[in-house]
Amino acid sequence: MPISDYMRGLREKIGPALVLVPSVTALIRDAQGRILLHRRSDNGEWDLPGGAIDPGETPAQALVREVWEETGLEVEPARIVGVFGGGSGFRSTYPNGDQVEYTDILFECRVLGGSLTAHDGEALEFRYFPPADLPAVSFAYPPDLFLTLDERAECRFQYE
Repeated sequence: MPISDYMRGLREKIGPALVLVPSVTALIRDAQGRILLHRRSDNGEWDLPGGAIDPGETPAQALVREVWEETGLEVEPARIVGVFGGGSGFRSTYPNGDQVEYTDILFECRVLGGSLTAHDGEALEFRYFPPADLPAVSFAYPPDLFLTLDERAECRFQYE
C-alpha cells in the first residue's frame, strides 16, 4: 500500500509504534442499491474504497482523492453515514509491523463520472454487492449499518 510523505516522515521518527490516523471511506451504491467494494491487492480481501486524510486536506477532499485513486470514479460526498473508530475493529498492524488505529468518517457518495479502474494499484477487481450479501470489510462497522441505510438517515456514532 502506498504511504504518504507525511506518514513516511512520522515513521522515520517513531518507527512502528501505534499511530492514530483520521480516515475517510466511501459508500457508493448503484441504481439497484448494491454497494461497491474492491478486492485489495495487499491481502485479497474485499473492502470499501477509502484511506487516510493527508495534512492540509479536508475530509471531503481526501475522500474524493482516495476514491479516484482506488476506483477511477469521480464522486461527490452526499452525506455522512457515520463516524467510527477505536478498539480492535479499527486497529491494524501492517506486514512491516507499523501499527495504526483509524478514526473513520463514512460518507455516502454520488458518482459524477469516471470508470472503474485502479490508478494506484490498491485494487485487483471491483464488484457491487447487495447489502445483505456484503462480505466482511476492514473496519468493524455496526452489524446492521449497511442493511438500514435508507431507514436511518441520521449519522451513526459508536458510544456506550
